Amino acid sequence: MFRNLITRHPVPFDAEAGARAAADVPVDAGDLVAGAAGCSPYLATLIARERDWLADLWDNDPEAALDDILTMLAQAEGDVSVALRVAKRRVALLVGLAELGGVWPVMRATAALTRFADAALGKALSVSLTKAAKGPVTGDGGLVAIAMGKMGAGELNYSSDIDLVLLFDEGRYDPGDYAEARAILLRVARRAMALLSDITAEGYVFRTDLRLRPDPASTPIVLSMEAAERYYEAMGRTWERAAWIKARAAAGAIAAGEGFLDRMTPFVWRRHLDFAVVEEAHDMRRRIRDHKGLAGEWQVPGHDVKLGQGGIREIEFLTQTQQIIAGGRDPSLRVRGTLEGLDRLVDAGWVAPGDRDVLTAQYRHLRAVEHRVQMVQDAQTHRIPKDAEGLRRMACFMGTDDTDAFVADLRDRMRAVEAITDPSFAIPDRHEGPTAIEGAEAITDRWTTYPALRSGRARTIFARLRPGLLAALSAAARPEEALAAFDGFLRGLPSGVQLFSLFEANPRLIALLADICATAPDLARHLSQHAEVLDAVIDGSFLAPLPEEWEAPALDPAEFEESMTVLRRWHREEHFRIGVHLLRRLVDPGTAGTAYAALAQAVLSASWDVALAETARRYGRVPGLRLAALGMGSLGVGRLTARSDLDLVILHDGAEADALSDGWRQLGPGQWAARFTQVLITVLTAPMGEGRLYEVDMRLRPSGKQGPVATPLSGFVSYQATEAWMWEHMALTRARAIAGDDELRAAAEDARRAAIRESRFSHDEVVSGLAGMRARLADAGRTGAGLSVKSGPGRMQDIELAAQAHALIAGAAERGVAEQLSVDGWLDAAARADLVAAHRLLSRVQQVLRLLTGDDPPGDLGAGGDAFLAKAVGMDDAAAVSAACDVVAAQAAEHVDAALARAGVMAEPLGEAGE
Repeated sequence: MFRNLITRHPVPFDAEAGARAAADVPVDAGDLVAGAAGCSPYLATLIARERDWLADLWDNDPEAALDDILTMLAQAEGDVSVALRVAKRRVALLVGLAELGGVWPVMRATAALTRFADAALGKALSVSLTKAAKGPVTGDGGLVAIAMGKMGAGELNYSSDIDLVLLFDEGRYDPGDYAEARAILLRVARRAMALLSDITAEGYVFRTDLRLRPDPASTPIVLSMEAAERYYEAMGRTWERAAWIKARAAAGAIAAGEGFLDRMTPFVWRRHLDFAVVEEAHDMRRRIRDHKGLAGEWQVPGHDVKLGQGGIREIEFLTQTQQIIAGGRDPSLRVRGTLEGLDRLVDAGWVAPGDRDVLTAQYRHLRAVEHRVQMVQDAQTHRIPKDAEGLRRMACFMGTDDTDAFVADLRDRMRAVEAITDPSFAIPDRHEGPTAIEGAEAITDRWTTYPALRSGRARTIFARLRPGLLAALSAAARPEEALAAFDGFLRGLPSGVQLFSLFEANPRLIALLADICATAPDLARHLSQHAEVLDAVIDGSFLAPLPEEWEAPALDPAEFEESMTVLRRWHREEHFRIGVHLLRRLVDPGTAGTAYAALAQAVLSASWDVALAETARRYGRVPGLRLAALGMGSLGVGRLTARSDLDLVILHDGAEADALSDGWRQLGPGQWAARFTQVLITVLTAPMGEGRLYEVDMRLRPSGKQGPVATPLSGFVSYQATEAWMWEHMALTRARAIAGDDELRAAAEDARRAAIRESRFSHDEVVSGLAGMRARLADAGRTGAGLSVKSGPGRMQDIELAAQAHALIAGAAERGVAEQLSVDGWLDAAARADLVAAHRLLSRVQQVLRLLTGDDPPGDLGAGGDAFLAKAVGMDDAAAVSAACDVVAAQAAEHVDAALARAGVMAEPLGEAGE
């Protein structure tokens, strides 16, 4: 029962008024009534006017009392104007007493006010539609009231206006009926708003504000959804995006309104981190404060508890701004309520838990103060009184007769809010540091001509960034090289506001970019075209240890294009993450190679599922058909570089030879597998706005370029047993079943092992074939030297071929060089140990080089690149690395030459594919 839940009461400011009001209530509720009426003439009037209704409240549950009011309103018929206003009085009295008495916390009170607002709005619309609807307008007419602001969030204040956007679903009407329907719905809207806002002898219900609709100065109060969408696509501004965070379909055609809100998602929630909104929020705050005269020093008397420094709006602004920044990437942040938003921001790492705790506590307190300011006379005001009597009234309303203590407490609370919110919106003050870089003026003078700096806003933000950027670049080993690389980055940027805002909000990104420019100019140029990957750096997990297995984002296979886009975006960020870990030496080159391969496998698995679904959509499915992929080369071994492509062989099995797919176009197993393979290649390689995933090489499939793109397992087994070239058996030693049906993958691995174990090529044929391969590579000019570590005698390819030959002769199933050379066989133990050591060094060097450049030989890496290479492999400088590569390559070549000489066999032709 209500009276049993009372835990507190105000101190009566006007004791006589309080005593009069309390005279006819139960003793255990008298203090609450006396305090409420003694502080608020408005509540005193309601208590007197609703004396009989109030008598039943004390022994009723407050939630049930609210339900009863809303039921009464829903059942009202005829002229509902009086019923609406009676309901408003009773809700105002119920909520006021429940909050003042501690029966409901303040945010429960705001939720109750919102619930009533929804009901009143719904009743006004339905009654108006009943009276005005005709012709093409039937039922709800497709008219929906979108609640904005505090009503949308379920947080109405005690004397709040309700902010609405009225829209109708034009799709419900034939084009010929559109004009008539719109005119009718305009009349409905005007009637409904009058029912709510007209002041009668019974009072009013809500003041309504329709100015949040698109271009309110020149548009009618009801707009079609199509017109609203066109406006927001073309002209929507940041403050409107913030407003639509809280938007909710509150009354009328709810389903149509929710569909509209879904379509608004791309407008409100941008795909990338949107730090440009911080500066816009700062400008909005400044304009509001200047307009309301709220800037400068402040004191509690006369202060605006909503819009002033340390006020309610500051907390809401901070929450909404952080939501807009990150909500495009993190759907968990897309909530309406302020306090729930803060909780979600803490969970996502955007707000510190301690700051959230302070802001949450003060938000609740400030909302309670706001309500009491408004309860005095039911006035839409947020200002603390200036005069002593007004301040004493507020202190009494808050339960104390100590005005000084009330003022001091409120000041401390608002200062605590100010201490957290002000730094979040402050424009950083950048001072010039040591930026002397020789020849810098010739480069920096042309920056204003670049596309990224074409707007005044971009130039303003960049001007604040420039000193810090130049200082970071000047700290490089060769500042001139770093500056030139940054110039290339800046020149390639298509736009700058978003990225510069990101840098300004996250100075550590400037240090990272300077590091990239000083070390890997090629990566800096790539970043200029894909700068959105820097969003991922803000994620707290970016610098956490790399996972052993990557988990691709959840994809909807039914959305082919969207799945490709999402997968590309995720891959690019994670690929960049591995590169940064290597660049910052958080991982060694070997670990980076494993990580690149694990990422590729995750991408391939996700792409596989998307391609299966898309092929099935086009052609149906073939009963029993199974598919699997063999990863060949470095993919099979599980060691890739930043620029590796994917070598694949696609196998199929399980379907009857005469089976057909059940789609509109029937395909046999081989045809279906071929179409699937083509779709898979499209998923992996198609260039889109988000780039491509990988290049794919399928030349290692049976019969090479002349063979089918997808091979039946039986054909694969037969080919390996009777037709395969010797070099194909060598390549098979590095193969791994990497994606697809588990049963077929196991069968493919069995077939691989059997082909190696039962190879028809003798020891002499394998050794002779290896000699032939090496001769052809030498004739093709693949000699290698210094940092050209891939091809040439004793270099990576040469060692890998020797290891493959060694494994094939031994009939061993091992894949990697070290694993293959751990097996006893053709090569002696000393040679195998040196080859493994040489390959380890050369592959580490290659891993670093592929991050820095795609050129082979690599050319001039610059001072930063040279230093990074040397540190990554543990040597003094790049020259030492180059010399070491030559030494180990010469030693490895000698071992292979000696082994071939001991074998005493001649090289034999390998066939075209062997090249």
